[in-house]
Amino acid sequence: MLTLYSWNVNGLRAVHRKGIFLDWLARTQPDILCLQETKCRPDQLSEDVLHPPGYYTYWAVSERPGYSGVALYCKQPPLSVQVGLGLPDFDREGRTLVADFGDFTLVNAYFPNGSRDHSRLPFKMQYNADFLDTIENLRQGGQSVIFCGDVNTAHQPIDLARPRQNMNATGFMPIEREWIDRVVERGYLDTYRTLYPDTTGAYTWWAQVTFSRQKNVGWRLDYFFISPDLRPRVMDAAIHPDVLGSDHCPVSLTLAIETDDQ
Repeated sequence: MLTLYSWNVNGLRAVHRKGIFLDWLARTQPDILCLQETKCRPDQLSEDVLHPPGYYTYWAVSERPGYSGVALYCKQPPLSVQVGLGLPDFDREGRTLVADFGDFTLVNAYFPNGSRDHSRLPFKMQYNADFLDTIENLRQGGQSVIFCGDVNTAHQPIDLARPRQNMNATGFMPIEREWIDRVVERGYLDTYRTLYPDTTGAYTWWAQVTFSRQKNVGWRLDYFFISPDLRPRVMDAAIHPDVLGSDHCPVSLTLAIETDDQ
């Protein structure tokens, strides 16, 4: 059994200062953990966060300080890790890690936000298009694909508390949702919705105002997608709203894949 978690921590140093990150990691013991919006360089971290016992870590860092960034924590080292998509406009923001684990290739991604005034929407949609090309190339090369992270888009009305009021807000605009439609049309499976197609109130992000989290007025922005060949191995997919420390909560995927310590 292999357990994978993904969590937009909205600042790794901040969630660590709150006394949450390492306790949660030690208690949960994921085989693989993907973080987004780390907002730091590895040399800004204490040794216990940079190299927790039992974990290998890999980092993609933004050139802009305190912005974006993704990280990979794993109990077994990947066969290879690629930092970025190979596209400088996106890679300078530290948005992507591609790790080959043999049984599958895992892509950890922090998708751009279109911004409230929609000024970053073209940038976001270009990243999305190039990202889909990347994972399709992996599949055409014979690899099983898992991608996870903060996609910064709620796919369907069931995936946010107030869809009608947000039709023109970035994160739920038709052009953004249509991109996820294209991902699904290519055969990729949203693991949570595959198992729980009708579950309501299942959100992963809450605005940090007006007690949105306490009232569960949220959005489901964080996902695990898999290529269809991995469907028989899916044991569970879950959302963990009880884990605090960020405006996002972790999501997880459990696969019937043996690990070396089993």
